[in-house]
Amino acid sequence: MLRSALAVTDEELSTAAAVEIPAVAATDVTRRYGTGDSAVDAVRGVSLTIPATEFVAIMGPSGSGKSTLMHLLAGLDVPTGGHVAIAGRDLGTMSDKQLTRLRREHVGFVFQAFNLLPTLSVEENVALPVSLGGRKPDAGRLDSLLEEVGLADRRRHRPAELSGGQQQRAAMARALITRPTVLFADEPTGNLDSRTGEEILALLREAVRLHDQTTVIVTHDPRAAATADRVVFLADGEIVAELRPRSVDEVIAAYQEATVR
Repeated sequence: MLRSALAVTDEELSTAAAVEIPAVAATDVTRRYGTGDSAVDAVRGVSLTIPATEFVAIMGPSGSGKSTLMHLLAGLDVPTGGHVAIAGRDLGTMSDKQLTRLRREHVGFVFQAFNLLPTLSVEENVALPVSLGGRKPDAGRLDSLLEEVGLADRRRHRPAELSGGQQQRAAMARALITRPTVLFADEPTGNLDSRTGEEILALLREAVRLHDQTTVIVTHDPRAAATADRVVFLADGEIVAELRPRSVDEVIAAYQEATVR
């Protein structure tokens, strides 16, 4: 059971992997758009617990609510009903200022669109979450991340001088620079060819292994889902099945069984 948000200290928040509380937890979460007869529930009563260090893939057809659920889990959207907590902190109890700080310091984001600032160099883009908090990035951490994602020799290049795969690598390093409690990736391979996509997935998997990085990806790609520790299948805004995958074929079969009605 989650403890009260008031009982969880900032020290616990910054070391979520070391305490016995989930990295992310959703309890009976609903997200409704519209009112009356035209109301649509994009997410309907979802409860999901993601322990620290776990790599989870959320998979479902278009319109299943998977991206909406990720936005709710990451504090980018507010549920109509239910509760979301990151490292035991109930997002619904936080002020806008507190929520902004939590997202900046303890949540990493990787999106299908790389969202790099075109006027900044690679290293400036990677350091941006730290700079926005009024701090200087740790030089060793910055160097290490650029090395890990294969961009040490591209650190002073701007996004327009990079390939799509290199831009996504920079986006990953940026998401990891603050050592976030959880990394969210929304269709991280969607704009990439299959080979480059596999390289990005390998980097995500490596971040889990090297840094115990709790990671949640949203994807429609069974190859991406098969790299996760656990796959959560959504249909019509509800969790309809879960799987601990051993192969791509197993993910495909489970997906078809869970979502084809």
